[in-house]
Amino acid sequence: MSYFIDRRSNARHKSAVNRQRFLKRYQKHIKRAVEDSVNRRSITDMERGEKVSIPGRDISEPVFRHGKGGRRTVVSPGNREFAEGDRMRRPHGSGGGGGSGEGSASNQGEGVDEFAFTLSRDEFLSFIFDGLELPHLERKQLADMAESRPVRAGLSRQGVPARMNIVRSMREAQARRIAMRAPIRRALLEAQKALEEEERKDPVLRHPGRIRELKEEIERLEKRIEAVPFIDTYDLRYNHITDQPQPSNKAVMFCVMDVSGSMTQNHKDIAKRFFLLLYLFLERDYERVELVFIRHHTSAREVDEEAFFYSRETGGTIVSSALHLLDEIIEARYPPAQWNLYVAQASDGDNWDDDSVQCRQILSDALMPRLQYYAYVEITPHAHQALWEEYTRVQDRYPERFAMRQIVQPGDIYPVFRELFKSRQGSQEARS
Repeated sequence: MSYFIDRRSNARHKSAVNRQRFLKRYQKHIKRAVEDSVNRRSITDMERGEKVSIPGRDISEPVFRHGKGGRRTVVSPGNREFAEGDRMRRPHGSGGGGGSGEGSASNQGEGVDEFAFTLSRDEFLSFIFDGLELPHLERKQLADMAESRPVRAGLSRQGVPARMNIVRSMREAQARRIAMRAPIRRALLEAQKALEEEERKDPVLRHPGRIRELKEEIERLEKRIEAVPFIDTYDLRYNHITDQPQPSNKAVMFCVMDVSGSMTQNHKDIAKRFFLLLYLFLERDYERVELVFIRHHTSAREVDEEAFFYSRETGGTIVSSALHLLDEIIEARYPPAQWNLYVAQASDGDNWDDDSVQCRQILSDALMPRLQYYAYVEITPHAHQALWEEYTRVQDRYPERFAMRQIVQPGDIYPVFRELFKSRQGSQEARS
């Protein structure tokens, strides 16, 4: 008989690695549950975890079992009611499927238990924003040199032991030993030749004093050669590391929301949920992205996060006031050479009579040449108005960097959000 022994230190499905493997395996089921949950949630309940249920039939796994094997003779008990070929009646019960169990049964004679588990906040947000990114994120020129990376800059005679260049240090030590021993070796070789010549002479002509002096000289030179150290502090070389300024991929997202009187409370709630998704996405996945919040009716005003989501201010509608303020903020604080500029705008499409044309002119001539991406969301179940038509002309001029979508009901928020910020090939490298 075979036995399978699990010798892992943290076995029996208790480790975080097993949980991540489970989430990856059933990603499609979990994503479907997460999308349904996003559409059901309120504004203030967007970032908590979620309880997910998966049909039991979808989590079955192959297992090893020992078969009985060989030839077997089985005697099955008979019965008094049925014979071979008889058709079985469906039992009577209170369930809708005619079964004897409690509750409603399937009308097709089969049912499946569900497996339920809870996603943490981070896991929930990870499934929400999987596959999303800021489009056309680029590395800009050197700004305030706050972003740098360490690079090799040659060798130095001083440094810490951890940065010692062993190969270069040994090479320097070998060169020093060769240079210091070379003159000594030449003198030693001359002394050895002189000693050989003196010892080859006839014993009558030999000079014992001279031989003794040469032997003492040879011994002294050999000691000098041995005294040359194998390695010295002078030989040590260290890798020199310096901070090299890097192009910055800093970005700023301008959130522009229409709070005019034509925006009903339902429209505003939809807009806030869209911007809350955007806010959570940027805060979670991008460390160097600043957020600028702009609310507008007849006039535009830059506000903080609290006022943007919860202020009740309202009025008429002049969309160009927000675009003018946006242009002023860019000129004052965010030079395009140093920042990636993004705009997300939500409105119901209602605008003052001649203001839509002015909005198109501001976008086409002043803003779009400097922006990386502009996303416009129109929240209305009705036909589009003049603002959408003018924005369509801007989109025709900048098809890659200007996107427009319509939201009719809360269930459209998440699909539209994913469509606007889905990943593009080749832009992952610039991501922070």
